[in-house]
Amino acid sequence: MILKVYTSLLLLFLTNSVWTRTVRQVYDDLDPDHWSRYTSECPQECFCPPSFPNALYCDNKGLKEIPPIPARIWYLYLQNNQIETLSEKPFVNATHLRWINLNKNKIKNSGIESGVLSKLKRLLYLFLEENELEEVPAPLPVGLEQLRLARNKISKIPEGVFSHLENLTMLDLHQNSLLDSALQSDTFQGLNNLMQLNIAKNSLKKMPLSIPANTLQLFLDNNSIEVIPENYFNAIPKVTFLRLNYNKLSDDGIPPNGFNVSSILDLQLSHNQLTKIPPINAHLEHLHLDHNKIKSVNGTQICPVSIALEEDYGYYGNIPRLRYLRLDGNEIQPPIPLDIMICFRLLQAVVI
Repeated sequence: MILKVYTSLLLLFLTNSVWTRTVRQVYDDLDPDHWSRYTSECPQECFCPPSFPNALYCDNKGLKEIPPIPARIWYLYLQNNQIETLSEKPFVNATHLRWINLNKNKIKNSGIESGVLSKLKRLLYLFLEENELEEVPAPLPVGLEQLRLARNKISKIPEGVFSHLENLTMLDLHQNSLLDSALQSDTFQGLNNLMQLNIAKNSLKKMPLSIPANTLQLFLDNNSIEVIPENYFNAIPKVTFLRLNYNKLSDDGIPPNGFNVSSILDLQLSHNQLTKIPPINAHLEHLHLDHNKIKSVNGTQICPVSIALEEDYGYYGNIPRLRYLRLDGNEIQPPIPLDIMICFRLLQAVVI
């Protein structure tokens, strides 16, 4: 896992380096005589930085409409305005757009012209947070990699809206108005490369159906979830970060080995109704159980491996990897039981 993370960071660094050199090359190669043309193309309401000719900054301008976008623009910043509509006209020449930030506007679904988004064939990042959307806009560009729709009024996800978004790696729907009925068994069908799914701060009472199998990060905080279905995580075998803070989980709502999943490294169950620590896997590294109803901790019972075997094999065996344990806000009295320290030898911090 660590090697994969380092590899991803190296690729990201190399990608950013290439991108930076590309921008600089565009800037260095521009003939000064051409700058007058670039200046005249820049919408009067916006700012076109000379050092970043592919970007257009129209944020915080009090705009109610999107101005005509020059053909050279890749990165478009329109956040913090009063924009209500998305029509095709401003984007006629903007065939190279990669990034659009429309956060904090007043866009409703009724104000989005049919097909306007799907025609932006090269768009990779679409930010529509803090608008007035009532459903996920459709159709969407097939090449999207990130879709951010947090803090809207979304209660509906149109059938098949994600079916062609094979490149999408992040979908953020947190702080909307989603009910269980909005998440059908085929809602996320087609999201074969999704890595992060955020449905926190909605109105879910059940774990969502058919999460994409490649999901690494699943955020479900601030819902009303009461039960984890048996073998739920078998369908998402790569899930690494799981957040279920501020739900209504009790001991009865968790199967005997519900969270004993080898892929999970970070498990957050704060602000629930648990009275005991659920069984965990030896691979788990961070466990948040603060603000539950836990009265005592027995290290021998919660240890994912036999303490006797652990002592026999020492650091060469499959010793638990837990490094951080948070238990404050419960009914546990210090000191920390010795068997906790004997089991979890890699613990670096315990909050009690």
